[in-house]
Amino acid sequence: VQLQAYGGGLAHTGGSLTLSCAASGTVFSIDVMGWYRQAPEKQRELVASITRSKSVNYADSVKGRFTISRDNAKNTVFLQMNSLKPEDTAVYYCNARNYAGKDYWGQGTQVTVSS
Repeated sequence: VQLQAYGGGLAHTGGSLTLSCAASGTVFSIDVMGWYRQAPEKQRELVASITRSKSVNYADSVKGRFTISRDNAKNTVFLQMNSLKPEDTAVYYCNARNYAGKDYWGQGTQVTVSS
């Protein structure tokens, strides 16, 4: 499985950005897709995830502000980020997990929110 992430960039506090991530390869094996982020000197953390059956999970810090969605036909996952805060600044990584529990990672995309 290969993951190609798009989007990210610079936003002001309160602004919005959209991330997308397209999977290729053995996509039939993918169960969960999601986004993680890693800020400088912090551990990578889960932002949001969505299963093939569209069950979603969010970090408490983004609930009500971020929305994850998935197009199974296009093997693509999206992350709509609204009401952005400076603490959302991080490198965001697309993740896919197959039914055997193996993780795949995209290349990471920078999101910077200015105050």
